Amino acid sequence: MMECDKEMENVHERKLSSNKKMEVNDFMDGADSSITKSDIFENHGGTKLKREMGLISGICLIVGTMIGSGIFISPKSLLESSGAVGPSLIIWTLSGILATLGALSYAELGTMITKSGAEYAYLMSAFGPIPAFLYSWTSVIVTKPSSAAIICLSFSQYATAPFYPNCKPPDIVIKTLASAAIVAITFLNCLSVKLAAYAQNFFTAAKLVIVVVIIVAGFVLMGQGKTQNLQNTFDGATTDFGSIGLAFYSGLWAYDGWNQLNFVTEELQNPFRNLPLSIIIGIPLVTVCYVLMNIAYFTVMTPSELLQSQAVAMTFGDRVLGVMAWMVPVFVAFSTIGSANGSCFTAGRLSYVAAREGHLIKVISFIHVKLLTPSPALIFNCILSIIYTIPADIETLINYFSFAVWIFYGMTMLALIVMRCTKKDLHRPVKVPIVIPGLVMIVSVYLVLAPIVVNPELPYLYCFLFIMAGLLFYIPFVHFKISFKFIDVLTKHIQLILEVSPTEEYVE
Repeated sequence: MMECDKEMENVHERKLSSNKKMEVNDFMDGADSSITKSDIFENHGGTKLKREMGLISGICLIVGTMIGSGIFISPKSLLESSGAVGPSLIIWTLSGILATLGALSYAELGTMITKSGAEYAYLMSAFGPIPAFLYSWTSVIVTKPSSAAIICLSFSQYATAPFYPNCKPPDIVIKTLASAAIVAITFLNCLSVKLAAYAQNFFTAAKLVIVVVIIVAGFVLMGQGKTQNLQNTFDGATTDFGSIGLAFYSGLWAYDGWNQLNFVTEELQNPFRNLPLSIIIGIPLVTVCYVLMNIAYFTVMTPSELLQSQAVAMTFGDRVLGVMAWMVPVFVAFSTIGSANGSCFTAGRLSYVAAREGHLIKVISFIHVKLLTPSPALIFNCILSIIYTIPADIETLINYFSFAVWIFYGMTMLALIVMRCTKKDLHRPVKVPIVIPGLVMIVSVYLVLAPIVVNPELPYLYCFLFIMAGLLFYIPFVHFKISFKFIDVLTKHIQLILEVSPTEEYVE
């Protein structure tokens, strides 16, 4: 029986190899002579992404992506929505707890289904291709590139602030610099996975420097008795159902990134160990930092002053650090660009995995034959991100981004609960109490419905209609597999220009 099984495996491998060679031969027909077939098959018989991320890189990806622009933008909008200092600090804490609970559920999913793509892979496994496609449609076209745009716009605001000390930098300057940052990050990620990981580690270390500086300065000021803004902290607190939901949107936007490691599971060394460890270490660390940073802000600013500040961390630095105030914009710029780097890294992997499953044009799933990076997926995300720098209102982007994201977070929690019943035989190295995904799912329903019930606006309807519009593409192009000849021509030219080829099939 064992010999029969082995022979069947050999036949299967020969079929995969034959199919791969046919695709490569098509590529080689018009390819540059500097690319050889040995380049394409030098990695164990084919091109594929390599496992080059260890535990430290995993923690840095989570921490580096979460601590980005949010903590330097969200304190203002969160305080405005919550109405007072006390509720804002509670929401910061609860948002961190919710992110931790969600990430623990993702740890079970990521060690049970070891494909990259996070929600995409889990929805595919639990509910089939339609929900997975709608997620990839929404994320690839809207949420991922808009997130990168928001982060890079924040980077531009802080990077240009020292050059416009008495006024707000012109929009054209901010948007041009943001677009340049997106292009630079994309180029780095296309060049090398290791280089992108090293850059992420560096930016994470840099952002922790400014976090520690702000927290330590806050403790020093509290020791000096500057605690008046931390008294009577519930005066003026809102009890409005929708406003509290919007406050959570702002807080959870700052924590967004808790699921980023699940997008690159196929590139993580020993994912059964490093995925849950990175989550357990990274997210509580970020939660503590966020709460202490907000307390530090209130040691030097009243709530009204914080609401009037164009850049909260900049105002804090000007009042506390004196001649060293230059540290704040420099290190905040490092922080935001590091978060953008992590977002670019994971967004490219989502597009790559969705294309590999046939839910995007196939060329997006190709990788560079020598550098082994998913450059077509990264470039595709880059173009969309630059488009999303055009809108000027960052807070509006955050609200609608959060609305769409939490629809799919809730569906993913439901997927975990469903697979507990439908896929009992799957190996689960990590298994969380079922109440955890249940609680996160209930909260996600609240976050989706609260703003709509209290303050219904047409953009929420437009967002929902956009998600469902994905069916207009799924039915003809995925289900019925309608294709156009110009796609093959386009694919061939992209292969020649970018020097990319099809990847090996991923097997769990």
